[in-house]
Amino acid sequence: MNEPKLTARDLISWVEKTSNGWRNLLAVHPELLDVPCDITNVQTVAQLLQHIVAVELRYTERLADLPATDYANVPYDSVERIYTTHDHAFAFLQKLLDSEMNWDEPIEFSTRMMGPARSTRKTILFHLLLHSIRHYAQLATLVRQQGIKPDWAMDYLLMNVEAV
Repeated sequence: MNEPKLTARDLISWVEKTSNGWRNLLAVHPELLDVPCDITNVQTVAQLLQHIVAVELRYTERLADLPATDYANVPYDSVERIYTTHDHAFAFLQKLLDSEMNWDEPIEFSTRMMGPARSTRKTILFHLLLHSIRHYAQLATLVRQQGIKPDWAMDYLLMNVEAV
């Protein structure tokens, strides 16, 4: 059976394109960081972005069998510092993808909401990628409500489509 496959690298490309779009938009509109936000128990857009990049970093660290960085150590006081965390996490993630890691291996980790848990490295990897996309979609709605429209296509379809 020749079934289509969506790879981790495919999703990383989508997350990177989406993250770069937000990085650029927020660099032009840093005032958005202070917009009130009630997504995932945060109070501002800056804290939502901290949550997004903290999950990227913390789950990448878990994949590498390293202790997860404490949320208090993930800065969110500027666009540059928020995306420095993202860049660090994704550079590290690329190294893990280039390694001989067993992605089907279950590992134990602790979450802020559920406490101790166990899942495969592959599930954790796809969670951290799709988690970012999900919250960026929520952020798009909030930003449009502030009168600012992101100027890039966010749908996965538009990652590899040509007009005819």
